[in-house]
Amino acid sequence: MSEELLRELAPQVLGALVRRYGQFDACEDAVQEALLAAATQWPKEGVPDNPKGWLVTVAARRMIDEIRSEEARRRREAVTALEEPPEVPDQDDTLTLLFLCCHPALTPASQIALTLRAVGGLTTAEIAGAFLVPESTMAQRISRAKATIKKAGGTFELTPNRLDVVLHVLYLIFNEGYTATSGPDLHRADLTGEAIRLTRTVRRLLPDDGEVAGLLALMLLTDARRTARTGPDGALVPLTEQDRSLWDKDLIAEGVELVSGALSTGPLGAYQLQAAIAAVHSEEGETDWPQILALYELLARVAPGPMVTLNQAVAVAMVHGPLEGLALLDTLEAELAGHHRLHAVRAHLLEMAGRQEEARAAYLRAAELTSSLPERRYLEERGRPRS
Repeated sequence: MSEELLRELAPQVLGALVRRYGQFDACEDAVQEALLAAATQWPKEGVPDNPKGWLVTVAARRMIDEIRSEEARRRREAVTALEEPPEVPDQDDTLTLLFLCCHPALTPASQIALTLRAVGGLTTAEIAGAFLVPESTMAQRISRAKATIKKAGGTFELTPNRLDVVLHVLYLIFNEGYTATSGPDLHRADLTGEAIRLTRTVRRLLPDDGEVAGLLALMLLTDARRTARTGPDGALVPLTEQDRSLWDKDLIAEGVELVSGALSTGPLGAYQLQAAIAAVHSEEGETDWPQILALYELLARVAPGPMVTLNQAVAVAMVHGPLEGLALLDTLEAELAGHHRLHAVRAHLLEMAGRQEEARAAYLRAAELTSSLPERRYLEERGRPRS
């Protein structure tokens, strides 16, 4: 019996129960009890021939007991518990469960927490640890999210808008794992791994969606550089200084194949374009900055935003010189004045322009604004006077 098997089956079992009983919070509790029973019994008795059916049956019995208990307490006759558990569905309900966890009535933070709990199979303690908050705080967030879905009447609507939210939540989970917003570690491999696993699931269920393929490609191409992003002492190593021999060639090959296929079919989306940029960065030899700039210009038309412009400014500087890049950065001052990345990029471009004193001041300002210890140490080091 493997933890991976339970983690894979958990969202399918929960989706089957929610589809049958429609009570997300109660179903989620029942599935957790079934998973605990499996973790206890399977190592002793062996994995059953139909593990998904076993879990559905056990969880359904927990639901039936709860419904009966509720009926007895409230003396209601409106709810009738079935004597037999529901049939084990052939379809995989993981995608529909993802859609439910990304209900538009929830905040992004709640969508992430509920997705990791219900679909990812992480415990409340694991999720709290990932985001550096007390377990009680995360438990309250998850509880409120389930209550919100119940009040809003959570449904399994497979709409394009809801898919956009699902992909965005997976993107946020990956980003938090790849560059943790706070704490002593630059990476959270548990989060990046979970984001990739869930995106692979969505890709398997929606094989013809270009943006799903683009997001998976972006994650793989980015994660391929993970080992080279820190030195032996944990210090951050920027992209231009990384040892490319440490990059994962298999992930790069898979990512390039995915994005190549996605770009050749259907309309271009933001994830496909970001993946294409990552693919250019992964090529051997000198970086093709003109191609990267062209992709960023296209991305700015497809999905405009301050972070796109911030990255575009670097490409502009590499192609047309740092002064033009700095001019583009000036347009972001009102939106990103308090974000450390604006000051870090400005410092880099000032350094390119030979304005060392201004660059050091910008690096130190960026260091003050970041809550990531590895990033802060790197920025402070760059801000020290050179002898």
